[in-house]
Amino acid sequence: MNLDKIFHLKENNTNVKTEILAGVTTFMTMAYILAVNPNILAEAGMDHGAVFTATALAAFIGTLCMAIFANYPFALAPGMGLNAYFAYTVVLQMGYSWKVALAAVLVEGIIFILLSLLSVREAIFDAIPYNLKKAVSVGIGLFIAFIGLQNAKVVIGGSTLLSLFSLDGYNKNLAAAAGGKDFVAASMNDVGITVLLAIIGIIITGIMVVKNVKGIFYGEF
Repeated sequence: MNLDKIFHLKENNTNVKTEILAGVTTFMTMAYILAVNPNILAEAGMDHGAVFTATALAAFIGTLCMAIFANYPFALAPGMGLNAYFAYTVVLQMGYSWKVALAAVLVEGIIFILLSLLSVREAIFDAIPYNLKKAVSVGIGLFIAFIGLQNAKVVIGGSTLLSLFSLDGYNKNLAAAAGGKDFVAASMNDVGITVLLAIIGIIITGIMVVKNVKGIFYGEF
């Protein structure tokens, strides 16, 4: 198989070695989706294993189509903003079942395909004010960061939903969730390590950003 002929590598000033290295790097920066997406959607009642398999297949098919039909070096995978909105807002807060929510996603996908075929999507996108586009991106980023900090137990639920971690506060939340029933109190070894690893990861990421390390964030525009 002549990869250069299929993907026009020389025309794009690249080679097979560079593309393989780029592919491995891209996978490493996106592999967390295989763990995070099932965890988020499982909160909505979906089967964790099934979501894991679907996530992997969707990423494989989407990326393969992008490579073969568009010849673009873009990896496609489930987004980490809409899945959180799907699980925590549509299902858990609004009360819809995940099956109904998935049906809505299907309808939304069909509508977007039609809008793209009719070239209406670009007109709608161009009509949105620039500041609003940026605000939506920042808002989704903050929403994802908030969920990440909650899952890492850096912040825990409370009257403000933004209480910093403390073992006593964490166990109080467990007691409230148990509704007066017996529950197993957490120890620092149970959740403290998770918090510590999350903080270390944030610090390392911050240092690499300051040092302008390439590839620290994937998909930065």
